[in-house]
Amino acid sequence: MNEQEKAYEGCFCCGAGPRVSNMFRNCWSQATKDHFHTSRVEFWKGLRSLIDEHIERMSHAPKKGSTVPVE
Repeated sequence: MNEQEKAYEGCFCCGAGPRVSNMFRNCWSQATKDHFHTSRVEFWKGLRSLIDEHIERMSHAPKKGSTVPVE
């Protein structure tokens, strides 16, 4: 039994996980990888924008009471 077989001896997937991960790493072009990276960055920027808007709305102090003209 070699070192790699010993490492995966108790593993349910028998070492298929790293092999599948390597397969997916090598099947896409660099342009596709760049596209998905940019997509993730834009997702987080959108989420940050939503959070910033929510914080801005919560930061405004609510008006306490109203003015009533006294005669």
